Amino acid sequence: MKTSSVSLLLGLCVLLLSAPTVSAVSLYVSPNHQQFFKGDRYVSLSCVDDGQTADGWTVKRTRGVSTEGCGAAADFRRFNNSFCVLDLSVSSGGSFWCENSSGQKSDEVSIAVSEKQLILEIPALPVNTGSNVTLLCKPRNGSAKKSYFFKDEVKLGDGPEGKLILHNVQQSDEGLYWCSTPIHQSPQSRLKVKEPPPPPPPHTTIMYTPSPSPSPSGNTEPSASSSLRPRSPSVPVLRLFCHLLVFCPYFISTILLLLICCSRK
Repeated sequence: MKTSSVSLLLGLCVLLLSAPTVSAVSLYVSPNHQQFFKGDRYVSLSCVDDGQTADGWTVKRTRGVSTEGCGAAADFRRFNNSFCVLDLSVSSGGSFWCENSSGQKSDEVSIAVSEKQLILEIPALPVNTGSNVTLLCKPRNGSAKKSYFFKDEVKLGDGPEGKLILHNVQQSDEGLYWCSTPIHQSPQSRLKVKEPPPPPPPHTTIMYTPSPSPSPSGNTEPSASSSLRPRSPSVPVLRLFCHLLVFCPYFISTILLLLICCSRK
């Protein structure tokens, strides 16, 4: 190993140890709708990270110009810092997000609590490109009727059962949606579209096929399927090595002595 190689390795370690960790914490909403009727029951709001409760994160909201944390109001009840319940019988909704003590925030989710006679059931959370999204025009009383759907002032069509399906959603489908009947009109809500997360990288494993037994002619040529594939070092392994390299003086001294001996040879 040359001195330049060690310098490159130390530089890599500095980058790995100093690189910020990107948080995947997001706000989870259940039911996954943006619009609700005043007098409905509850909406649960929780901070999650890869499907697990995100400790140290708090659900917050804004109403008008005021910002408040979970548990600060009668309609915004707290079970714990990362899990809250919105009481739709008295709530007026707002914009909600997750935040930690360092000021990091998740994306915001808007929830409207309407006293009108018609709402549009539209996802509160961003939908992935390529997916199908169902929009439902829901009256307060009675069953769904023939409804008309709009996006950004443009009529999309009508649904005989108050339903419209958006197929193979793309970024161009983002916008403000609402629905109407001959008598009522719903509030407007924005559909958000995101790219799906990239697939996880394939795991490189060591595959070894032992050499075949010697043939009668004495040849021990390996078969075409015999291979030895080395495993690529993962980032956690490199981080561990970097911690050893940076925080263990004895380890560093040993490496330097070996380099000096190799250079003399």
